[in-house]
Amino acid sequence: MNIYDFKVNNDQGKEISLQEYEGKVLLIVNTATQCGLTNQYEALEALYKKYENKNVEVLDFPCNQFLEQAPGTMDEINEFCSLNYQTTFPRFEKLSVNGEEAHPLFKYLKEVAGEELENEGYTEFKNKVKEFNPYFDKNDIKWNFTKFLIDAQGQVIARYAPTYTPDMISKDIEKLLG
Repeated sequence: MNIYDFKVNNDQGKEISLQEYEGKVLLIVNTATQCGLTNQYEALEALYKKYENKNVEVLDFPCNQFLEQAPGTMDEINEFCSLNYQTTFPRFEKLSVNGEEAHPLFKYLKEVAGEELENEGYTEFKNKVKEFNPYFDKNDIKWNFTKFLIDAQGQVIARYAPTYTPDMISKDIEKLLG
């Protein structure tokens, strides 16, 4: 099994197969428009522009599970991201990443990737958000802007904590590009 076995709805509600991305390195991110980390959209767009001609895609999955920080319709989310961060990477329909309502893609990603890679400042961040998001499973996504790196064969390579900025992931993308 790999991520190509999953279908998701794009930002217009049309179901698509992730098989459309076969042969590409993917960075899958659960996002929010009203989060303290929302400015990562700028770095995600920079990363996307840097690698878009090298078979790398950033896939944006808005999630409203963390203090309802992704409110609004998909049109409103798209407008916000376009006006404030000039994002051009693919965005998908808002979904849940934890709990019984979690989308099957994110259930799979969490199961395969396990706990996230941590960086400096993550422990403090995790303790701070725990009071707002009392996750129960160690593999639960702790907050917005958790990132999953997928190789060109659809295998999960790494899971990064929300505090990992996209530019910190560049070296891992470079390794996958050879």
